[in-house]
Amino acid sequence: MRDVISALVGKSVRQAARLRGGGSALPGLVVEKLDPGFLGRVLGRLPYGVVAVSGTNGKTTTTKMIVEMLEAQGLRVFTNRTGSNFSRGVVAAAVAEGSLAGRLDADIAVLELDEAHAMYFIDRVPPRFTLLLNVLRDQLDRFGEIDTTARLLQRIADATTEGLVVNREDRLIREIGVRTRARSSAVDVREFGLSDDLLATFPSDDDFHAGAPAARSEDAGSGSADVTLIELGDHEAVFQIDGAPHRTALKLEGLYNTFNAAAALAVVRQVLEAGPLPERAARIAPPADTDRIVTALAEVRPAFGRGEQLELDGQPLELVLVKNPAGFRLGLASFAAEGVGAMIAINDQYADGRDMSWLWDVDFSSLAARGVDTVSGARAWDMALRLEHDDVPVGHVEEDLGAALTAFRERTMGQPRRIYCTYTAMLELRRTLAELTDVEDIW
Repeated sequence: MRDVISALVGKSVRQAARLRGGGSALPGLVVEKLDPGFLGRVLGRLPYGVVAVSGTNGKTTTTKMIVEMLEAQGLRVFTNRTGSNFSRGVVAAAVAEGSLAGRLDADIAVLELDEAHAMYFIDRVPPRFTLLLNVLRDQLDRFGEIDTTARLLQRIADATTEGLVVNREDRLIREIGVRTRARSSAVDVREFGLSDDLLATFPSDDDFHAGAPAARSEDAGSGSADVTLIELGDHEAVFQIDGAPHRTALKLEGLYNTFNAAAALAVVRQVLEAGPLPERAARIAPPADTDRIVTALAEVRPAFGRGEQLELDGQPLELVLVKNPAGFRLGLASFAAEGVGAMIAINDQYADGRDMSWLWDVDFSSLAARGVDTVSGARAWDMALRLEHDDVPVGHVEEDLGAALTAFRERTMGQPRRIYCTYTAMLELRRTLAELTDVEDIW
């Protein structure tokens, strides 16, 4: 009866919020207050349990990859598709997708979790599997130094009951895997990683502050990653799995998404090898066939704003989310600057992080030859100053995102466009672009 009441209240709040034009997480907030045990009961019935995805960068696209690869293997997957990664967002998604009895038509949940707000979630729903991606200097006003973020991720690992996948190339994440192995033989700890040749392409936070890419240290996990990215190409990659190379085409955009694909492959393999929990009746997914999983990966498209490509005025428009030095650096390295009109939109709202000093850790010199047509957002003048120091010409500075987009569109008519943007700037730009072209609602 509690599930029925909570589901009815949540669905009513959701409908009212939609009529008023917003509040996607509001139903979750209301249900959390009314019935704190709702999420634990709903997710506790899923035969394959819960997969938690956390870390500084790449959560949304990696979650999408895992979801679509598992769905391709025949599993029904519940996920927080809007990317709302606080617990109230997960509850709101459960209310929206669940029945009036509070039941989900799903075999497994794959959930993107904010590093800090995951603490509330894991107290109610211990994940069966966890993926930890990286620790980078992001939103220092929220977390302080990166050691604080690492401690939060350690708590997620400690709450995980069966399988943990960690990034071998990130020292702080790798150490979480080492500690988890020492703590519990019941948790299967696996790694994803890079070949030696690719280490310099994907710098860790240590690399940024050492001034040069570090060689892999002797304590780099078990020494044999479950999935290793060994080669990059133009919309293709080669992954080494069980000692054999697997080449695949990719619809994903950006170097960082390709590395995160190795993480997603490792998680999907772990889930399929583990199978459903024995005490819960379930449909059985096929065995973990590597070729089938890699084939499914080839069909995954970028999540919204993560190298997402729209069409505007008959030309491509790419939205590239940037939120810390490593992400911005890889975003610049992933896309050629030639022949593209560029705009940079920097906000400093809570979801972006208030401290924008990290912009000074990014090398913008690759933009110098072509220049940046427009700089916009609440911190437009800070961004323009930063570009000036790297001798990058800036055509126009306009703080108002709507006005900036309109003028940028007029000046770059007939050519491809690219916008590098922080999170809230991306959301505002997408709302405006939705009035001009087809823009996907979720993901």
